[in-house]
Amino acid sequence: MSKLKYWQAINTGLAEELRRDEDVVLFGEDVGRPGGPFGATKGLFGEFGERRVRDTPISEATLTGTAVGAALAGLRPVVEIMFFDFITLAMDQLVNQAAKMGYLSMGRFPVPMTLRTMSGARLGSGPQHSQGLEGWLAAVPGLKVVWSSTPEDAKGLLKAAIRDPDPVVVIESAALWSTRGEVPDDPETTVPIGRAAVRRSGCDVTVVAWGAAVSRCLRAAEVLANEGVESEVIDLRTLNPLDEETVLGSLRRTGRLVVVQDATGPCSVGSEVVRLAATSGFSALKAPAELVSAPFAPVPFPPVMEKAYFPQDDDVVAAVRRATRQEA
Repeated sequence: MSKLKYWQAINTGLAEELRRDEDVVLFGEDVGRPGGPFGATKGLFGEFGERRVRDTPISEATLTGTAVGAALAGLRPVVEIMFFDFITLAMDQLVNQAAKMGYLSMGRFPVPMTLRTMSGARLGSGPQHSQGLEGWLAAVPGLKVVWSSTPEDAKGLLKAAIRDPDPVVVIESAALWSTRGEVPDDPETTVPIGRAAVRRSGCDVTVVAWGAAVSRCLRAAEVLANEGVESEVIDLRTLNPLDEETVLGSLRRTGRLVVVQDATGPCSVGSEVVRLAATSGFSALKAPAELVSAPFAPVPFPPVMEKAYFPQDDDVVAAVRRATRQEA
């Protein structure tokens, strides 16, 4: 194990996959000589050269469309979209081409491409650089969507995505970029897509989150433990396909559910988890499920307002208190 920052874990995972498989190629805006806008591709151009690590024009539609074509031609492209918000410029290539090609070809033309992008709060980046749009992509048949909350998973999920036969969107948390954690050195270690992780065991309430929200839920769980409330914190890790078994198994043990996300609430991944509880998990519920999310409004610029916009530890504590004080 090595202690790496979140971005270093991503960098290491990319390097290992480029060494492992010559069909893996990497391209995006400033990913080559500059080493990536946030350092995640640092050193890769020097080791693998322009043939496999390529800078592109500032055109998300072009570089995503190129990735689809490269995947259809037999490569395993990894494309970087600088901010999650910019994925809107590549939706036709991603949603109508990459996600549908396997279906339209009856499985003859898979699209093994990976799209990396960054989401969430970052130094007052404002409404066009901070959105959580994961609900859009998780609703698309043919796309897999993953989001890591630790350096270990940042590397392991990325490696699994690159090896996957289907298109995978890998979302990375801006707020976690410099956090450190233990990461396996073994280049064959991956994190399976479609499997959630129980970050903390508990018997009173199930708390579901992903990305940067997971660490806030863990801190809130410690506060609640001092009040005698034991929270089971589940990190979804994969948003599509959703690990329903782990969520429902926990809910049957606790009888209460709190879902925490940085995205807005309507038509979201969080509302889908609540729907799951209200249908398949209904008989286990002892209290109404709670959804803690950002307000239905654009992300503000000022850092103090940005912090108030995204759910914080106190918001999670308040939601768990509401859930555990209501009996069936």
